[in-house]
Amino acid sequence: MLYVGIDLHRRTSRIVTMDEGGQVVSQRTVSSDRASVEDAFSRIERPAEAVFEATWGWGWLADLLEEMGVPAHMAHPLQTRAISSARVKNDAIDARTLAHLLRTNMLPESWIAPPEVREARRQVRMRVALGRIRTGVKQQVHALLGEHGIRLEHSDTFGAKGWKELEALQLPEFSRHRLDSCLRLIRSLDWEIEHADFELLTRFGTDDRVARLRAIPGIGFLTAVTVIVEVGDISRFGSAAQLCSWAGLTPREHSSAQHIKRGHISKQGSRWLRWILVEAASTNKACKGEDLRDFQQRIAKRRGKMIARIAVARRLLTLCYYALKSEDGCRAYPLLR
Repeated sequence: MLYVGIDLHRRTSRIVTMDEGGQVVSQRTVSSDRASVEDAFSRIERPAEAVFEATWGWGWLADLLEEMGVPAHMAHPLQTRAISSARVKNDAIDARTLAHLLRTNMLPESWIAPPEVREARRQVRMRVALGRIRTGVKQQVHALLGEHGIRLEHSDTFGAKGWKELEALQLPEFSRHRLDSCLRLIRSLDWEIEHADFELLTRFGTDDRVARLRAIPGIGFLTAVTVIVEVGDISRFGSAAQLCSWAGLTPREHSSAQHIKRGHISKQGSRWLRWILVEAASTNKACKGEDLRDFQQRIAKRRGKMIARIAVARRLLTLCYYALKSEDGCRAYPLLR
């Protein structure tokens, strides 16, 4: 058996091959494209296994290794201390260290999501990103109004009546051009978001998991599909606590003997999942459930509103875990058939 460590980068990658005894058989630097990597593996004897770190643009490499029949492993970059804490660090040493960890069965692995899950993630993340961009443009409009001391008659700035007020405002030339530009962008983003929502509805509209998640207060359609695609295979997690830890919603802990010190949440894992759950916890819908409302008020009284919001986000993810594990949804908010 040969063990291949790949230090993947945008332009070039380092490939190191190691035998069962730990001796380096070959090493080369190749361009980070399918043809170059495929040519490099054609020179490597089989059987062989490959390992790479979870880094920018790793999906094509995982797909290529699968097509070539090479078992692939993805190293967790934050847990690969042998690389991050090395005194001498370069591409060759990083690739050799990865191969050595794989050979000795000491590799901290990350889950390689299948292509269909990664494609669904791209679709959902694009929709979320569009919404965040639109929010940013709307904030530009509010900032412009504030600069000129303008307060519209209608509270809904971007509703039908508010929109007419914006179009009729008398402003200095550049400010008027800036406002018109923002309004054009908002119109364009509205169309893109509507189209993205339709695509998501086509893909997930009949998914039973969405219905189970939406039974939970605060979980709307977009939040539900984001949870589904970011979590992927729920059977990867043995408990709700593991899922919350993976999502970065649990506090850091440094314990020694009887001394326990906890800090802020780790913020590791999917930032998209963490963001959408905090957003869901911030809405009034999340407090419609009596248990969630009481839970939020208790935490807010003791620790403040911000920490209470994070606590509610974790509670929502815990409920999502049980909803995804059971076909009837979670017991607190079961699916009504």
